[in-house]
Amino acid sequence: MDRVGDFGGANPTAAGFVVTTTENVPGYEVLDTHGEVFGLTVRSRNLASDIGAGFKSILGGELKGLTKALAASREEALTRMVEQAKGLGANGVVMMRFDVSDARDLGTEVCAYGTAVTVRKLA
Repeated sequence: MDRVGDFGGANPTAAGFVVTTTENVPGYEVLDTHGEVFGLTVRSRNLASDIGAGFKSILGGELKGLTKALAASREEALTRMVEQAKGLGANGVVMMRFDVSDARDLGTEVCAYGTAVTVRKLA
C-alpha cells in the first residue's frame, strides 16, 4: 500500500480501481451502479496519548499522535469500503466521503462511504 508519510495516506486502491469524491470520473464512463458502500472503523483512545494531548493543548500546536491515529483510521475505513465495492463487482466508487464522530467517549469512529460503480475508460 502506498503511503504519504505518517500524517496522510494515499489512496490504497489497486490499479484499475477508481475512488473519487466527484460524481463523474474524467475520462471514464459509468456503466453500472451497484449501490452504497461503506467502510467503518472505531479506534479506542490511548490513555498515555490522551494525557500527552492534554498537556499539548495547553501549550498549543499539533497533536501529532492523534493526527497519526486519525490518518490510519481513514486509510483503514477507505480500504474496507473498497473491499465492499469489489465484493459487489464494482471497479470504482464515486461521491466518496468521510464521516468522523466520537464513539461514546471511548474512541473515534471513522466511516468512508460512497456509491459503488462499474466504470470503463474512454478511448
